[in-house]
Amino acid sequence: MTTPGKAGLAILISGRGSNMQAFIDACASGQLDASISIVISNSPEAPGLQRAADAGIATCCVDHREYDSREAFDQALVDCLADYRVDLVILAGFMRILTPVFITTFCGRLLNIHPSLLPLYPGLHTHRRALEAGDEEAGVTVHFVTQELDGGPPVLQARVPIIPGDTPDSLAARVMLREHIIYPMAASWHLQGRLRLEGKSAYLDEALIPANGVQYRADTS
Repeated sequence: MTTPGKAGLAILISGRGSNMQAFIDACASGQLDASISIVISNSPEAPGLQRAADAGIATCCVDHREYDSREAFDQALVDCLADYRVDLVILAGFMRILTPVFITTFCGRLLNIHPSLLPLYPGLHTHRRALEAGDEEAGVTVHFVTQELDGGPPVLQARVPIIPGDTPDSLAARVMLREHIIYPMAASWHLQGRLRLEGKSAYLDEALIPANGVQYRADTS
């Protein structure tokens, strides 16, 4: 439900919606001065739809299986969002590759979170790949979405040490704790007018963000 006077978020999910819940909590606590206008899933079975409905948030399913092309599906997403106030679109475990139909419409207002230290390990199975490579640390990156898969400029990045005996699941669990901190933080920067996309670069407070993003620390604000 959109609150008058507050920025409106649209959140796209495909599954449980754990990062969506982080946004629900951040809005409720006042950490994020926004309200969630709509939660959309491409899967009617996504548990996150019920989680959002239980929180009083409008939901919609746009089932990708009902469309003949990615472009037609993306246009349906755009059409769905046209009925809501959308200042920022949040991809929260949305397991579809978006086309220019959607990306261009929301260019500069579209964020994603990826469970690796981009530009390392775009795509899937990031934690397994970090372990197989013998890396000493893993992490998560919030980035702007562009037409290059997981290739938009990083905004904010959090690092997690890899410890002996780690499995992809144990590593993922620790990384997820950081996801829930840094994703609402990056969204807040955007809604405050501090964060912007210009061409292929991201800027925070008018300063060019480094190629791997601002590095999160406990005192990051």
